Parts: sequence; C-alpha cells; structure tokens
Amino acid sequence: MTGPTPPPAPAPSSSRVLICDDQELIRMGLRMVIDSQPDLTVVGEAADGEAAISAVAALEPDLVLMDVRMPGLDGLAATEHLCAQPHGPRILVVTTFDLDEYAYAALRAGASGFLVKDAPAEEILVTVRAVLRGEVMVAPSLTRRLVERFVLQAPASAPAQRSRLAALTEREREVLALVARGLANGEIADRLFVGETTVKTHLGRVLAKLGLRDRIHAVIFAYESGLIRAGD
Repeated sequence: MTGPTPPPAPAPSSSRVLICDDQELIRMGLRMVIDSQPDLTVVGEAADGEAAISAVAALEPDLVLMDVRMPGLDGLAATEHLCAQPHGPRILVVTTFDLDEYAYAALRAGASGFLVKDAPAEEILVTVRAVLRGEVMVAPSLTRRLVERFVLQAPASAPAQRSRLAALTEREREVLALVARGLANGEIADRLFVGETTVKTHLGRVLAKLGLRDRIHAVIFAYESGLIRAGD
C-alpha cells in the first residue's frame, strides 16, 4: 500500500514565499494570489511572529509577507529579528493604513516595503516581484504621508545634517525634493523634461552621496534636513 502522493516540488525558478498573518482568510487570499503564478510558490504559512521565525529557519523562503499586529510576537519584532540575520529573507509588510505607524517602524527595521491588505491582486504581484528583485516598494504618496505623520514629530535636525545637502548638485536637490513630495520616477521625468533613466541616475547619486539606503530614507532625509516641509 502506497502512501499519499506528495505535492509537486516548486519549479527551480520559483521564488519561495512565506505568508504570516493571524487571520486565516487573509492567508488564504494571499496564497491564492501568489500560487496562481508560475514563478512564485507559497512554501508555508504562520499565524504569529514566533511561528514565522521558526518557519523561515525550516523553509528558507526568499520573501515573507508579514502582518504587523498579531498575538504573541508581533510582525515588527519578527521583522527586526529576521532582518538582523545575515542571509534572512526579504520582508514585505502587509497591513492597513490605520496601522501605518507600525509599517513605518518595520521599514526602519529593514523591511523592503508594505502593502495594504485590500490591494488588488495585480498590485500585490507587482510589489512582490519588485521586492524579490531587491527594490524597496512603498507607494510614493504613502511614503510622504508616513513621513509627515511620524518623522516630522521628531525634533528639528541638526545643522550638520542640513549641511549634507551641499554635496548635491542643483538638479540632484530638485530630484530629491520631488521624490519627497511623492512623485514617482516617471512623474519626475515629465516634470523635469528628462528621461526616466536620467531620474534614476540622479536618485542613485543622491543615495550614494548622502549614504542613504533607499528611496524611503531619501524622503525622510529631505524632510529632516529641511529641504522640504510638510504641505510643500
């Protein structure tokens, strides 16, 4: 008598995804979206941060879709733990905008972006693939609102921080300001009458000169340095 037939192994080119959310319906919906794609495979599920950490160690996923507010160890603490690992997976926070203070903290901890839970399937897939490519995925308009709501509550930045702007050319400062105002690269290109590749080049130089990790931190720096202010 033979045992049950094991599930087919994922294709070698498939990216491995772990879903962590305390709501079964959310996990089910995300699994349906992810597993519908030939290049993506859900390798496991977890209902809290502790289970996610254990599942990552056992399953070695490439990406974790991480809920934020969960019983026991929450998604923020789990993100901090996983992002501190030398070869940990990328983390994509899945939350509601009502919880954006937690999403912001998760981004600070090393997450590569966040999605709102009611995002359409197409947006989920675009974001998942972008994060797997190494990009940071937060909608520019949401980045600005996050910064205005949380970063601007901090004390004013020191003059030394503001002086770092002197390292930028006039065009680089202009690009940084437009990024911080919530414009995507294509919109910036239209505004400045240049190609989108040129915008990406300028932004890359801004990140390198200022020692910033990604677009999100560029937005934060633009506000904290006084380059732009809330409502600009």
